[in-house]
Amino acid sequence: MSDGEDHETADADRGDAAADADGGDETVVRRDRFAGGPARSFLSSLSDDERIFAADLAVDRAHVVMLAEQEIIDRETAGEVLAALADVEDAGHGALPDGEDVHEAIESAVIDRVGQSGGKMHTARSRNDEVAACIRYRLRADILDLMETVIGAREQLIEVARAERETVMPGYTHLQPAQPTTVAHWVLSYEQALQRDTARLLDAYKRVNQNPLGSAAFAGTPFDVDRERTAALLGFEGVAENSMDASATRDFLVETTSAVATLATTLSGLAEDVVVMASKGHVDLDDDYASTSSIMPQKKNPDTLELVRGRTGDAVAGLNGLLTNLKGQPRAYNRDLQRAGRHAWDAIDSVTESVEVAAGAVATADWPAETLVAAATDGFATATGVADLLAMAGVPFRTAHEVVAEAAAGLAADEDAPDYAALSAVAEDVLGEPLSAYVDRDALVAALDPAESVAMRDSRGGPDPDAVVEQVSVAEDALAADSEALTARRQAVSQAADRRQTEVDRYV
Repeated sequence: MSDGEDHETADADRGDAAADADGGDETVVRRDRFAGGPARSFLSSLSDDERIFAADLAVDRAHVVMLAEQEIIDRETAGEVLAALADVEDAGHGALPDGEDVHEAIESAVIDRVGQSGGKMHTARSRNDEVAACIRYRLRADILDLMETVIGAREQLIEVARAERETVMPGYTHLQPAQPTTVAHWVLSYEQALQRDTARLLDAYKRVNQNPLGSAAFAGTPFDVDRERTAALLGFEGVAENSMDASATRDFLVETTSAVATLATTLSGLAEDVVVMASKGHVDLDDDYASTSSIMPQKKNPDTLELVRGRTGDAVAGLNGLLTNLKGQPRAYNRDLQRAGRHAWDAIDSVTESVEVAAGAVATADWPAETLVAAATDGFATATGVADLLAMAGVPFRTAHEVVAEAAAGLAADEDAPDYAALSAVAEDVLGEPLSAYVDRDALVAALDPAESVAMRDSRGGPDPDAVVEQVSVAEDALAADSEALTARRQAVSQAADRRQTEVDRYV
């Protein structure tokens, strides 16, 4: 997405020198002196710019309509240019003439069709504010698509939580058995993280969706442009105020890519959990999300989740690449920026696919209840529940912790938890009284059961099935609100496109 050092003109004179040039000049918007040479292909971003081809056409149309409305160019010229842009769109990106970038190539294609007066489409703007507008226009569409994908993933995870709210599973810290929880509680922990990822994307969208057009190269323009009008025609929510900042900044790319990298990190954690669970037989992935070995036919590998984990590196590298590109660039425009956008595009494309795959793998997986509940007793995972019972009976928690820790230390290698007698003996030693003086035997035996241990944890946000029901309700409300926000932004963009087309039709 090359901008170069661009020039503004009020009329078709900007094309005269190029039109009179002879020999290998393949563009009508560059002077002959800069038309060829061994660095032309090095300078060109035309092939990469296919991503913003449609965005450039939209930006061109909005700009030309505004120029005509402001009587900066006449209606006839506006109509000719807008008709030529329709032809260029129909022909597609592949039919564009050679050029440094898509902006130059589209303008050249228009001039090829209508003559030198086609150069008036570039009046009162630079490729600097033009490309900034195109990037923002396309990026907001990518953000909305990614948001839609994340919202869909959250919906799938909520469905799993509904179905598995009583499916007990082992919970881990430091990859060691810690406390029993449920599949629903685990999956909702990632749904909540995805809520925040959605909020970050939505927040970034506000700063992306600002109009830089009218800033020109960086110092504004002497023409009586209406920046609010082009903002309305393009569906931007406001105007990027300072012309130098509007043309030069790419911090909106950084913010978006950072949100994408954070989302990728969320997905990587989920993928790692599932890979570890699969290795223990705690989850059975659907065959659509697994593969087998080329030499060991008995294996079922969680390859898709490993790739989700691996693609996190793509997003983090994209953020680092973008920050490195922007570091130290002076105001206002520098050609380095031609390489900035690709980092964001690559990260978004990679992570959007990862969202779909990760959510699909979890949604279609089988959770073997008997295996999971058996594993939930490993390593005396119910120990905290016993300590909590003693603390609720008035024993200081640190003393209760000591009782349970001493009981755990006395376990044989083949034991997962002490029995009542062992706990009572330790309590007599530490507390000076039998366990029955503090805790009912049946209550303590129940606390050693993983399902009962889960049921004890009925605090807000806990794994108790009733607490999970409340969490699902809260998650559904957040999902509905984010879905409405997404729909509202899509409608605003669509309505702007309709307004733009209506105005174009007045001239063509």
